[in-house]
Amino acid sequence: MIAILAWIDRLPWAVVVVVCLTLGLAPFFPEPHVLEKLKMLAAGALSQPIDIFDLAMHGAPFVVAGIKLAIPRG
Repeated sequence: MIAILAWIDRLPWAVVVVVCLTLGLAPFFPEPHVLEKLKMLAAGALSQPIDIFDLAMHGAPFVVAGIKLAIPRG
């Protein structure tokens, strides 16, 4: 676990932001995919394995960004 946190800490913010904006939000039209999956989750319609996998893949960059923000500095 410590190794993963150290790896995330070493990731440059530019890489994290680019991955969030590309993989995290793609496809962009008609709405970002991660938002569609979050709406399905809120409505209780996220039951298909492919939809759960999709949410995990599109949400992972945002989870990494959140962990990077939470890692204490100094």
